[in-house]
Amino acid sequence: MKKLTNIPFVEIDSIPLLIKDFLTQNIPGFESQFFNVENIEQQFHLKEQSFSADYRKVLCEVLQEQHAVLPQSEQQQSNLRKLGSQQTFTVTTGHQLNLFTGPVFFIYKILQTIKLAEFLNGKFPSKNFVPLFWLASEDHDFEEINHFKAEDHYYETKAKSGGAVGRIKVEDDFFISQFEEEFKDSVFGTELILLLKRAYKKGNTLTQATRIIVNELFSSYGLLVLDGDDARLKAEMKSVFEDELINQNLFETTQKTVQFLTDKYGKVQVNPREINLFYLSETRDRIAFEDDQFVIVDTDRSFSKEEILTELDSHPERFSPNALMRPVYQETILPNIAYLGGNAEIMYWLELKNYFQKLSLPFPILIPRNSMLMISEKTVSKTKNLGLEINDFFKNFAVVTNNVLLKENEILPLLNQQETQLKEQFQDLKSKAALTEKTFGNLVEAEETRQLKSFDRMKKRLLRAEKIKQSEKLERLENLFQTIHPGNTWQERNYNFSVFYSDLGQDWLHSCYQEIEVENSELIIFTI
Repeated sequence: MKKLTNIPFVEIDSIPLLIKDFLTQNIPGFESQFFNVENIEQQFHLKEQSFSADYRKVLCEVLQEQHAVLPQSEQQQSNLRKLGSQQTFTVTTGHQLNLFTGPVFFIYKILQTIKLAEFLNGKFPSKNFVPLFWLASEDHDFEEINHFKAEDHYYETKAKSGGAVGRIKVEDDFFISQFEEEFKDSVFGTELILLLKRAYKKGNTLTQATRIIVNELFSSYGLLVLDGDDARLKAEMKSVFEDELINQNLFETTQKTVQFLTDKYGKVQVNPREINLFYLSETRDRIAFEDDQFVIVDTDRSFSKEEILTELDSHPERFSPNALMRPVYQETILPNIAYLGGNAEIMYWLELKNYFQKLSLPFPILIPRNSMLMISEKTVSKTKNLGLEINDFFKNFAVVTNNVLLKENEILPLLNQQETQLKEQFQDLKSKAALTEKTFGNLVEAEETRQLKSFDRMKKRLLRAEKIKQSEKLERLENLFQTIHPGNTWQERNYNFSVFYSDLGQDWLHSCYQEIEVENSELIIFTI
């Protein structure tokens, strides 16, 4: 396995414009959230002032307790001890509890977070930086996480859903025997099968299963894992949750930013609600304010103002943040300075800066995670035989394909030459027509449009003819695109990590880790 090339995100057509503008610091007011050494230094000064010793003590207690259930590496034990110091900060990523990690980018974002901590420890030797993974255990959309895909099979588990997914216990483990059939003959297949069986042992919760997997893969790197579904941590959010219920400040403070982002980029990733909390019981249901009552949506339960504040005070663990409130929860209970997320995550974090300011809570550095692609030498060779580079498969591929098919066409240059000449002739004619009366000038304009449209029609017909004539080449191009973009999406959003780990094991993780450049946001391409 070796690195073939890398493509900066700003050069990839499909990366959202908002992310490109963020990376080039072209969004006013967000310059201090861009990742560089100066901004990091400013961030840990802000966090030192805002993160109390009491909060740190609770965090250490919870993390020690949560990590006691599994074997700890020396690096994990060291990081747990370091967290007791006021000079220790976290860098964080998080994800849903996807079955067996789900798409492989789950792995990449964790590796980059670990590498980021290593980078910062080297830059600031008087401080400590600890990588932390946030388990999204309170999400309730089980259908989003109950599956994963390898090259040959789709794996899925079933369970009763509607509550916090982290509390769901494994009952349906048929997918394990299916997985065993596909991977039993792979070099590291047995290792993966045993891990799958340990994690998804009947009776384990999905939180436990995910913790086992993440710990197995990353404990040697010192990664810590936090489950926020904990009453002690939720207790630190009482004042924020009360403010959300009574004053709805998240909704109010984000409106200006949401409008700005909508006007410039078309839409926001997540629209704030008036109340951005769920009520957590056997199910997880949205809280709304209707007719002077706090209503638990889709249930027959409701609270008066006094009743819901009493409930919050007595049972903060029953209040669950939604996607927009979760960053506030995370940054309140962690000495965190940077969050590493996918493009969609970064886009909804950006909505929240004014709300953080309202809460006097430091808004973290935001880092769009790197992407990775694994391809074979055979695929690289096929690409070169068609006169293309791998980079071409991350441009507008319809345009790339058309250019390949028309590259040696003798008619297209003639059409382009004639079209250019026509434009020049009409330019002369229009300049003189402008000196006569208006209707004649309009006639010339209309005639130019009509004749130029005929050139467009000829080019389209020419392309259609070439597609028929070169159907074999077109099929090769389309097959290559599907190899690089399985399921018409990026490989990392389709395949599970087992596709690569089964052949290369921990060496695959190490190779990915080594090639990450934390100061860049890019697609890294490997040959395997």
